[in-house]
Amino acid sequence: MGAGRVGVESGVAKAERASGRAQTVPLAYDEMLGAKGKVRPHYAALDARLATLSSEDLADRQRTLERFFLLQGITFTVYGAESSTERIIPTDLLPRIIAAEEWKTIEAGLTQRLKALNMFLADIYSAQRILMDGVVPRDLVLGAPSYQREMQNLYVPHEAYANVCGSDLIRQPDGKFAVLEDNLRVPSGVSYMLANREASKRVFPGTFRGAGVRPIERYPDLLLSTLKSMAADWRPNPQVVVLTPGVYNSAYYEHAYLARLMGAPLVEGRDLVVHDNMVYMRTTTGLRRIDVIYRRVDDDFIDPLTFRADSGLGSAGLFNAYRAGNVVICNAPGTGVADDKAVYAYVPEIIRYYLGEDAILPNIETFLCREPAQLSHVLANLDKFVVKAVGASGGYGMLVGPHSTKAQQDEFAAALTADPQNYIAQPTIQLSTAPCLIGDAIEPRHVDLRPFILCGEKIVVTPGALTRVALRKGSLVVNSSQGGGSKDTWVLTDRKDLQP
Repeated sequence: MGAGRVGVESGVAKAERASGRAQTVPLAYDEMLGAKGKVRPHYAALDARLATLSSEDLADRQRTLERFFLLQGITFTVYGAESSTERIIPTDLLPRIIAAEEWKTIEAGLTQRLKALNMFLADIYSAQRILMDGVVPRDLVLGAPSYQREMQNLYVPHEAYANVCGSDLIRQPDGKFAVLEDNLRVPSGVSYMLANREASKRVFPGTFRGAGVRPIERYPDLLLSTLKSMAADWRPNPQVVVLTPGVYNSAYYEHAYLARLMGAPLVEGRDLVVHDNMVYMRTTTGLRRIDVIYRRVDDDFIDPLTFRADSGLGSAGLFNAYRAGNVVICNAPGTGVADDKAVYAYVPEIIRYYLGEDAILPNIETFLCREPAQLSHVLANLDKFVVKAVGASGGYGMLVGPHSTKAQQDEFAAALTADPQNYIAQPTIQLSTAPCLIGDAIEPRHVDLRPFILCGEKIVVTPGALTRVALRKGSLVVNSSQGGGSKDTWVLTDRKDLQP
């Protein structure tokens, strides 16, 4: 890429045309290039800027970005790695850009979805109308590992069980967004969204200022107000803390980062004391009462008296205080049943049942291996499906059929046959591609999108997202623990066209 520009065929379009990519009809939707390699209007300003930069300029900006992450200590942990487990998350220089009209659809769809899922959680932990009406199989919900019977008939303010949600979206080959999965338990990644934005403004300052990008910097304030709204009915200025498993957790950086930005104490289970069903934290000046716990600890480890007796991550008696209504835990225990990968298949029906509406954002076709006919179909086509364990996350416990070996397929066939209820399958979908700086060249890589939605007294969708990237060529797995990375996501304002 050299300095200068000749229409829309310069910049990234020119580089991709030279490689022959623009001369074929891609199976995946291209985020930047439309028909015949023409740059989409909302990418025009970025393409114009890239056309003026040499490979050396881009490499220098990539180093600047990586230095920022290094100095900020932005890392993640890879469990089981042979070398050091602390790594800087791979971050791509080039932002992913979403037009304003597309974001309106995403925002409406996510708001609808979280509203319905919270109504579903309030129902299954009380009257269970949806189960009695046969919309969702009773045994699927009540038998789910993430269903917590201890939550039955407990009061949850605003019936907001899931206060922080990170739904994973993908763009299908026709260009329309769909929901791949919901993350309602302890969703992570928002710190990378915020850090990517700070880095992006450093490496493309002029382009960013002129593009009309919607701000995301208020997320920590919105998160804090959402958490406080969960206890505002009985406490005028609730004390919020962030509960972390500790420094060895893969997302510890995020826990500390959010606590600092919210001005909330970061605590571990050993810092908490429960007395007379009140929760306190130890401080240098004595005990201080806690009203809201933003927990980043899984359900099973919250309280050894109620859940896993061998847990040292929570605090004994914490759930009794929650049951008594003296503290609020966000997200509420038991929310995981609503993002169970088998329950996911019923979300369109859940939306229709509670809201009387069709889903704005569709699901991906999902086969439930618990159904004998669907299991047979999946077993006969393992080389075409993505198979997922219902309770797994992070890219683990998954088979990507077209990229798997016969041995891997045989292994999964045995697992599915032995425990079909633990698996679902989905057709292999070519995730959309976005331009990424790979070495000294710009190449397409598959991406997904994780927006963050807050729910307390009201629902707020952050006007941005974490774009995760499958940095390995041809890979569809975007998780950082599986060789993926991330990039900034620019959601544009209502300006119709961006001029270079």
